[in-house]
Amino acid sequence: MMMMLLPKSLVLYFFLCLQIYNVIVDVTVAVASIDDVKIEVLFTPEDCSKKSKKGDLMNAHYDGYLAKDGSQFYCSRSDKAGHPQWFVLGVGQIIKGLDMALNDMCAGEKRKVTVPPELAFGEKGKGPVPPNATLIFEVELYSVSKGPRSLESFRDIDLDDDKVLTRDEMTFYFKVEYERDGSKPREDSFYERMVNDVFQKSDHDRDGLITVKEYNVYEHDEL
Repeated sequence: MMMMLLPKSLVLYFFLCLQIYNVIVDVTVAVASIDDVKIEVLFTPEDCSKKSKKGDLMNAHYDGYLAKDGSQFYCSRSDKAGHPQWFVLGVGQIIKGLDMALNDMCAGEKRKVTVPPELAFGEKGKGPVPPNATLIFEVELYSVSKGPRSLESFRDIDLDDDKVLTRDEMTFYFKVEYERDGSKPREDSFYERMVNDVFQKSDHDRDGLITVKEYNVYEHDEL
């Protein structure tokens, strides 16, 4: 028995309907996901002109709590020698809800973010976070700079153009980026902690220098 062939115009009609349906579903899911993340701005500095965007390198301290009972499951100030955490925004290095919530944020700003389980650790949970847990994060952003995994930013940091980065070059870069827009200068210990964290993650052979190859590998912590 031969199958009846549909006219080409009808096939095209069904194909277009399917594509339109998929677009509508995708947009609906995206809008619902964004709406499900609650963002509260706790503090905004006077100068908040330079704001974060996808691809930026961000350095922040954060506390994580379970919404169910308010218990704390993580504090970056007491974990990993108290270093603020590095991550690149919008590329999946942090949970999806935070990737959305930390957009358009400036250095010195503090936010409280409530993330539903589907945009956090989902049905399985992770470590101290149980399955299907809504999470609350209190985030303090220290710096926003061009994503440091690009050759452009490597050249910006590499002042003597010798194809390796030193601690002094990295410190100078962070100072310039942090104070570029008139932000209040910080103590040297502030930048020292930031540089120590970068070298701990990127200087794989522990020779005190970061090469282009080491620099181009993502080694950031997942929030």
